Amino acid sequence: MNRPIILSTQPLDQYAEDTLAKFGEFRIVAEPTQAGVTREIADAIALVVRGQVAITASLMDAAPNLKVIGRTGVGYETVDIAAATARGIAVVHTPGAGARAVAEGAMTFMLSLCKIVSYWDSAVKRGNWQSRITAQGDDLDGKTLGIIGLGRIGQIVAKMARPFDMTIVAHDPYLDPQIAENLGVRLVGLDALMSQADFVSLHCPQNEETLGLVNRNNLSLMKPGSYLVNLARGGVIESLDPLYDMLVSGQLSGVALDVFDIEPPDHTHPIFGHAHCLVSPHAMATTAGAMRRIYQSMSDDMAAILAGTPALYVVNPETLAR
Repeated sequence: MNRPIILSTQPLDQYAEDTLAKFGEFRIVAEPTQAGVTREIADAIALVVRGQVAITASLMDAAPNLKVIGRTGVGYETVDIAAATARGIAVVHTPGAGARAVAEGAMTFMLSLCKIVSYWDSAVKRGNWQSRITAQGDDLDGKTLGIIGLGRIGQIVAKMARPFDMTIVAHDPYLDPQIAENLGVRLVGLDALMSQADFVSLHCPQNEETLGLVNRNNLSLMKPGSYLVNLARGGVIESLDPLYDMLVSGQLSGVALDVFDIEPPDHTHPIFGHAHCLVSPHAMATTAGAMRRIYQSMSDDMAAILAGTPALYVVNPETLAR
């Protein structure tokens, strides 16, 4: 009898691979696409999803013995949760494991933008020492930070921003107001946040309610010379077009993006050529420490489900009752 298969769309670390290999043969798909996974998933009892492969009902139907799907990260929008639940397939994720790394990334982006680090680096390397006379950076000190989504990551960002003497406001309609009060954060409506903040940092999930949440209309409310940072999901912003237009007009002094609606993005979009746009390849949550925690949390929970023991972070815990 063939051993069960543990399938992964990308390589994992040694701990995760060893943990999962106790339950079957660990394999990495040859082609990390929906079609590629479908071709190899027939004998799988577990599937690890890294990246943007869509895990649909039809893909799950190709794996009649599938018991658990693991997502490396807090987001699971690429997995059809309703379909998984209907088929008794548990879905695990890793909330909090990469939260601090993302929060540090947000602070790094904000400091890099207002201190025009990229500009100084380029100018000095080109021999333009006089750039120190013709350009000027800015400060976090005394500014207002608006955090959209005051969950685990947003709360850490708020704590990190406090020593910079920033005033902090947040928009999160589902947050217990006591949490914000304990952090010294004032909860406001979205339009109020956009109009008050010098820096806007996005940390909300992407779902039906938040798709296009940040759009041309509310971006136009931002103060001239303000900054926007997105480490949430790309689809939370309507498109790159209004960001670029507002960089050109000076409404925005800087934009930093770690995530995009389609990944990888179309790098021919003019925003990628703008000097005051910083980008990274959805990498701020993938530091060495964060990935160790993510892999351990995910593989431990997947192993627990395969062994029939309690797991910590299950998106659809009703499947475990079966």
